[in-house]
Amino acid sequence: MNSENLAALKPYLSFFHPITMWALLALAIYTLYLGIQVRRTRLAEGEPKKELIKGRFAIRHHQIGSMFLALIVMGAIGGITVTYINSGKIFIGPHLFAGLGIVGLVSTSAALVPFM
Repeated sequence: MNSENLAALKPYLSFFHPITMWALLALAIYTLYLGIQVRRTRLAEGEPKKELIKGRFAIRHHQIGSMFLALIVMGAIGGITVTYINSGKIFIGPHLFAGLGIVGLVSTSAALVPFM
C-alpha cells in the first residue's frame, strides 16, 4: 500500500480501535445478559420455562459469543496495526499486555465451549 494513502487515513485510523473496543464492551454486556437468561431457562420449571425457551437465548448467546470472539481478535490486531502505522513502532507496555491477555482469555473460553 502506498504511504501517501496511509497518511490520508491516519487521523481516522486512530479512532478505529477505541470505537471498536467500546462497541465490544456493549456486546459483551449483552452476551452476559443472554448467558444469564440461558441459566434462568435451565433452572426454571413449568410455565416460566416454556416462556423462556421461546427466547432461544442459548442459540443467540452462542452466536453472539462467537461474533464477539472474532471481533475482539480483529480489534486487537487492528489496534496494534494502527499503532505501528501511526508511529512506526509497537509500544511494549501495559495496554498491549492487557489487550493480549483479554484476547487470550476470550479465545480460551471459546475453545472450552464444547466441554460445557
